Amino acid sequence: MILETNENKQQKIVQMFDEIAGTYDTANRVLSMGIDIQWRKTACDETFSRYQKPIALIVDVACGTGDMMGYWAKQAKKAGRKIEKILGIDPSVGMTDVGKQKFPEFEFVISEATALPLENESADILSISYGIRNVVKRQDAFKEFARVLKTGGYVVILEFTKDEKKGIFFVLKDFYLNKILPILGGLISKNKAAYEYLPNSIEGFLTSSMLQKELDEAGFETEFCKSFSMDISTLVIAKKR
Repeated sequence: MILETNENKQQKIVQMFDEIAGTYDTANRVLSMGIDIQWRKTACDETFSRYQKPIALIVDVACGTGDMMGYWAKQAKKAGRKIEKILGIDPSVGMTDVGKQKFPEFEFVISEATALPLENESADILSISYGIRNVVKRQDAFKEFARVLKTGGYVVILEFTKDEKKGIFFVLKDFYLNKILPILGGLISKNKAAYEYLPNSIEGFLTSSMLQKELDEAGFETEFCKSFSMDISTLVIAKKR
């Protein structure tokens, strides 16, 4: 029997995103019913309210097609904040190719979250939206985030976390994620397996408290944690010590 290595697992995940890149944005909006837009705006606004220094660089890891980068720019403009550069980093060529068409004003780089092509303490803010659960070597990624962030800089994580406790909302969410989402996602993308992966990846991920513990171990202190929409999505903002 051949055991699957971490590298093989990561490669399969990247290939899956390459395959659904063309329909990813449409599927994302339909499946989230557009609610994720407010989640992203809140992440930006809460971070800007905490980080008052001049912003030379915001890095969006696992940037996909660049949605979060767009919201960083939009919310910064609303807040009267100047950002010198917004950089998107993702291992999927398919996703970043779509991103380059959507946002020609941003720079996109192909790279893994565990090996960011950046200098030590070069970024003011680093975000990762619905991507950290897809990083096989998560602890290595957190150490890498700490390396590239300036002291006092912020890591901003939006993610689908595992439920701390199971109640009626868990039953409703579980039904949607496991029964409805794979069908809708499969119809839009013609790749049902990719959208069966989503609920499985959430169940195999962390609770929000476990996520905060791992961040603490990597040198971060959580300043903000909030769950949205029946705990479907969680926002964690943590400062590098």
